[in-house]
This record gives sequence, structure tokens and C-alpha cells, in this order.
Amino acid sequence: MEVFGSSGARGVANEELTPAFVLRVAKAAGTAWGAPRVAIGRDTRHTGRMLVDAATSGLASVGADVDRLGIAPTPGVQAYAGREGVPAIVVTASHNPPEYNGVKLIGADGVELSVAELETIEETLLAEDFADVAWDEIGQVRAIDGTREAYVEDVLAAVDRERIAAADLTVALDPGHGAGSLTSPDVFRALGCHVVTVNAQPDGHFPGRDPEPVAENLGELGRLVRAADADVGIAHDGDADRAIFFDETGTHLEGDATFAALAAAELDADDALVSAVNVSQRLVDVATDVGADVELTPIGSTNIITRIRELDAEGRHVPIAGEGNGGIFFPDYRLARDGAYIAARFLELVAETPASELVAPYDGYANVRRNVEYASTAECDAMLEAAAAYAEDADASVTSRDGYRLDYGDAWVLARPSGTEPLVRIYAEARDRDRAEELVTDVHEALLAATGQA
Repeated sequence: MEVFGSSGARGVANEELTPAFVLRVAKAAGTAWGAPRVAIGRDTRHTGRMLVDAATSGLASVGADVDRLGIAPTPGVQAYAGREGVPAIVVTASHNPPEYNGVKLIGADGVELSVAELETIEETLLAEDFADVAWDEIGQVRAIDGTREAYVEDVLAAVDRERIAAADLTVALDPGHGAGSLTSPDVFRALGCHVVTVNAQPDGHFPGRDPEPVAENLGELGRLVRAADADVGIAHDGDADRAIFFDETGTHLEGDATFAALAAAELDADDALVSAVNVSQRLVDVATDVGADVELTPIGSTNIITRIRELDAEGRHVPIAGEGNGGIFFPDYRLARDGAYIAARFLELVAETPASELVAPYDGYANVRRNVEYASTAECDAMLEAAAAYAEDADASVTSRDGYRLDYGDAWVLARPSGTEPLVRIYAEARDRDRAEELVTDVHEALLAATGQA
């Protein structure tokens, strides 16, 4: 796909992702859907309202009525779409920096579109084969209230409220100025937790931290956990479809470790766990221990959803899926990544066992990640050619489903192009941090040499 990457279309707002582009995407989606009504929601980004206006115009021009939901977490928009039986557009760039924005497309079942569905819309977009209507047939627009409140109630109804409330937990929350600022505090307070917050004012400039909930952006949350003597720290990305955790000592928990703890509580023999090619050995170990299968996909929620649906059609049970970045699916609840729900499920476990003890069985690995920027498609191609050559020469098992993953037995390293930014991402995991750092550095140097930057 040229337009839609691993999680929709994204770019720097008003440069790559312009109102004109978003209008055309909306026209293409409205044409392909042929739906009489479409919902639109957004995260808190400064450019969100401008781009929602453009998308609204595009949809109305092909005859679709538009339900404007305002600011809501992406899973909240998905819940509305599924409840009302209407497709939806979410204007969000999720974890990307403040200058970015994006468009994510949701089906009338509340699930992100499959690769095949996105390709159909992309073909309509590139051909500009839009089903424009006459002036007196354009769609009407209405503002919808209560989307966030309904979403909160959905989450509360799906978890063990009594178990969490009985534990009298203190939760330190960092929603990162994103859409979760308007919902997650309500969720955790309604679960009977004492909630303290940082960066909890919705602000599209993200003044407190960048939207990506990685350790280097979450120092304030760790300090808040310690200052408040909290039982757990929780962080979201910009659209609150991910959750990252800190334990009761204020220590950042690797997303792969918390994913493993959640998976251990969900998986049974003959189940399937779906994850991406950067899957941690922790997850593989958990699945192997219970006799479950691990199914790998290219990175990105669209690819994971597509594989979950395929397995479901084959009669396979997938109780949990996702990636170690905090984006976890519980398909028996909803086929959507949902930061508040993920966090509530983790609180169910913390209610019985301290967070540090929950992840202790999965702490024996070190993860290292590094990004390499490129300035042109030619530079990106050169880097990927260098990664292919590096993989060919390596004494490792190579997987090339999405970039190049090299498994050495004691460690692995992966180089792949980002689906949302002009970056090649390098990931490594090993029992020893120095080993992981060494692998990342070696691949990094090979990529830089390919573009004359070494």
C-alpha cells in the first residue's frame, strides 16, 4: 500500500498530511463504504479540528451524514462505531510527535480495516473515483454527546470491579495530554482506585512530554509513583490505545514483560497468540509453557487484526494478541487496542500480586531500540539493501517477513522501516544488555555506511 501504512496514514500536519489530502481520503472511504452515515473522532492534537473539518466535508460531499464525536480515545470511537453499526474515521497520529497527525479508518463493526479493505479505499483514492452527489444530496452533520462516557461504562462493565476495588490501589496516571486525559482518570476512580496524575490536561502541543510512552519520556511518572507511594504507574499514548506500566518502586516495566504477564494469565493449551516479528522471547516462552502457538505478522495493528480474523475463521481461539509497545488486544472483549482496558486487566493482577513480582519471571531479557533517520526513498532503500547484506552474512536464522530479523539463539536483532515515520528502526533483545547493544550498534553502523554517514 502506498498511502496506508501499518496503522493508517500519517505525516507532518499541513505539510505531508494536508486538509486537502484528508478530504480526499474521506471521499475515498465514503465512496468505498457507501454508508449513509459515518462517525468522526479525534485525539487532542492542535491540528485535529482542522483535519476533522476536512474529513467532514469529504464525507458530506459523497452523501454521507457525519456524526462528530469530538475528542475521544480511539477505542472509544471504535466502540461507538460498533454500537451504532457505522464506519468511522479517527484523526490521530497516536504516539507520533506533536507536529504529526493521521487518519485511521474503522469498519462498521468497530474494528480497524483489514489490509484488503484498505487497498480498496486506496485504489479509489489514487484513481480519484469519488461518488460525488448533487448539491441537494450532500450529507448532514451532527454533534454527538456522551461518547466518552459510554466508553468508560463499557470498560467498567468488562472488568472485575470488585476485585480491583477490594485491593484499595493507588494508581499514578500519565495520559500524556492525550485523549485518555478525558477518560482514564474516570475509569480508575470508578474502579475504586486512588488516582494521582501528571500530564493529565488535554493539550495538543503535548507540553509535558512527547506522546510516545517510552521510558525516556516517562521520568515524571516514575517520580510520581514514588512520591505518592502508588501501587502502579500507567501511561498512555496520544489516542490512549496503549498502556505502559511502572511498578510500585517507580521502575519502568518493559512492555514485553507486562505483555508476557498478561498472556500468562490468558493462554491455555491449543490457543494462539498473535504478535509481530519483533516479538519478545518472553512471549514465546509463555506460549510454549502452556502449549499455545505463536503466530507472527508484520508490525502494525492492521496486520495483527488481519491474522486474528483469519485464525478466528479457522476456529482457532486467540485470547490475547499485540505488541510489546503497550498495544494489546483482548479479542474476546473487543478487537481493538484499548489502553484503559489493558490497564484495568493489569490492575486485576496487581490486586493480587505486586507489579514487580508479576513481571519478575519475565525480567531476564534486555531490550534495546535505535532509530535511523533517512532523507529520501533512495536512502531508505540503501539502508534496507545493507540490512539484507548484513543478514546474508550473519550466522543466524533470518526472517524477512517485515524487514530483517536475525535470531542467534541467545539474542535477536531486527531492522525494518517504520510504517509511520521516515525511520529505519533497529530492535534487539538478549539476556545480556551489552550483547543487545552490540547487535544494535553493528546493524546501525552497517546502515549508516550504506548512506555514507558512517
